[in-house]
Amino acid sequence: MIHPDNHIHPDLGLTARQDYPAAIVGYDGTIQKGTHYDRHHHRRAQLFHIVSGAVTVETERGTFVAPPERAVWIPCDVEHAVTYLQDTAQRFLFFRPEAVRHLPIVPAVIRLSPLLRELIVAFLGYGREEATTGPAARIGAVILDQLATEPAAPLHLPMPASTRLRHAVSGLAADPSLIDSLAEIAGKAALSERSFERHFRAETGISFRAWRQQARLMKAVEWLSLGLPVGEIAERLGYEQPSAFVAGFRKAFGVTPGRYFDDGS
Repeated sequence: MIHPDNHIHPDLGLTARQDYPAAIVGYDGTIQKGTHYDRHHHRRAQLFHIVSGAVTVETERGTFVAPPERAVWIPCDVEHAVTYLQDTAQRFLFFRPEAVRHLPIVPAVIRLSPLLRELIVAFLGYGREEATTGPAARIGAVILDQLATEPAAPLHLPMPASTRLRHAVSGLAADPSLIDSLAEIAGKAALSERSFERHFRAETGISFRAWRQQARLMKAVEWLSLGLPVGEIAERLGYEQPSAFVAGFRKAFGVTPGRYFDDGS
């Protein structure tokens, strides 16, 4: 059972600004579909575990999609905006900066092992005043240890750093079903196709073709979390056959779209 102290305060910004001696402060609750938090940052690092529902998180590094049974890791002082795609039940953990020096310094979506999920629930079963010593503090230490071993999920869409490239691909990031050609996208950036490809890879670390495929997969995960049928998603994303979409999804995530949410794996 979650301790009453740990239910989400209506003002999430206030909870993030408050300081406590404990290495970890936890919150639990549900946020309504359509809720949006503009760019902000926290002194503490933040982990939010999506129990049900789905969110998108925008950072300077790119956009992340977090479906059920994944968690978003936001390091200390990283600016981010959050949009809730569904009514979303989640568990927040805020970490003091000195406690997370061994953890990644860039945002990520991570898979949560069954052990880590149970540890988070157990930690939230203690009141905030109990988190500095005793069992709660020991559970917190194990959470910090386990977080270092959790693999990142391929749910990140890197965005170019330059304004002109961001502008050129922003429409595709929002709606990857668009059929704009490479020449049309490059033209929006006032670049030749070859120059666009070179600059795009330098700024994102991947080719434009791979980026476009990643954008489609992320949108697919978002739509799957909303309950859309696999065939409809494949059609919306421009696949000629659902089987081609299923094959690409399996290659990226290791499971078919229909089984993606079966066990949170």
